[in-house]
Amino acid sequence: MYLDHFIAQNYRNLTMVDTHFDKNVNIFIGKNAQGKTNLLESIYFLALTRSHRTSSDRELIAFDKDYTNIMGQVHKHGREFDLRVLISKKGKKVWINRVEQSKLSKYVGQLNAILFSPEDLELIKGAPSLRRKFMDQEFGQINSEYLYFASKYRQVLQQKNNYLKQLARGQAKDQIFLDVLSDQLAGIAAEIIFRRVQFLNYLNDQAQEAYEHISLASEKLTIRYRPSVSEIKPSDSVEEIYQKLQLAFKNNKAAEIKKATTLLGPHRDDIAFFLNGKDAHLYASQGQQRSIALSIKLAEIKLVHHVTKEYPLLLLDDVMSELDHGRQSALLNYIHGKTQTFITTTDLEGISWEIIKQPKIYHLESGVVSLEKE
Repeated sequence: MYLDHFIAQNYRNLTMVDTHFDKNVNIFIGKNAQGKTNLLESIYFLALTRSHRTSSDRELIAFDKDYTNIMGQVHKHGREFDLRVLISKKGKKVWINRVEQSKLSKYVGQLNAILFSPEDLELIKGAPSLRRKFMDQEFGQINSEYLYFASKYRQVLQQKNNYLKQLARGQAKDQIFLDVLSDQLAGIAAEIIFRRVQFLNYLNDQAQEAYEHISLASEKLTIRYRPSVSEIKPSDSVEEIYQKLQLAFKNNKAAEIKKATTLLGPHRDDIAFFLNGKDAHLYASQGQQRSIALSIKLAEIKLVHHVTKEYPLLLLDDVMSELDHGRQSALLNYIHGKTQTFITTTDLEGISWEIIKQPKIYHLESGVVSLEKE
């Protein structure tokens, strides 16, 4: 799959971008704060309808403007179709071939994109929320059921937490209603956890293979799901997970009322990375962390291809300078001829371009995008 004609209007500091991308490699060059990351972010937003940098869509609208408009012509499975996202102060709307979609779940997945940014290097040692965000974004774009359950979970979780606050303040007394909410939440949570484990099992196998290739080391990389309910096992069925969550909510009911929040579930789960059985969060060197992060991204590409039978777009935001020559070569060798790739950089120095053939080069200055003449 690849993105051909692309338009971004009033997106942060980008007044108007209107271009046709190369189906192989596109490079965005510019000094810091000129709009390189904004351009990459707008492509990512067209695919996932969400930003990797902010949870507020209104921040994406250019200063003193009422809306931002993103459009793209996509080629996938031998067919061509148009995507559009409009963000205004009233909210967000999406279209496929000029037909407005009533649900984002019908839109997300039409265009797949994998982003690799310096923040991804924090995936190993950063906060658990980063790893949960990683799962929700990456798994959601390839599985509409996961996206649906994740959205539903957030709704019921908020409802339960609001009711827990009412109970804690004495504004409500009906604990039977709390049990109903907990049971509903357990059912949705079981669906999410089951799918997370499935996806991580595949990701684990592919990341291990990629890590050996990148690091040229004999270390074994292992990725494990770390549920907040320790009784849940990787081999559990949806029903078994549901039953264990039901019991956990029952046993933690008093504590949840006291703290006025839901203490267990996918929103409290985590991922753990191990090298030769040692927790990478505690023991991995900076070089090992970078190899793990890069291995995960390469595994994600394989996961998307495994599910959709198409390679996703790859967005590399100022990460080439973070990788040494060996890791750069491993990355570029892997993606060569497979993914449409977008790379941001301040300059071309110190980057292994020998593998890339005739990239399309853009320059950005103060939000203005210009194509380098051949």
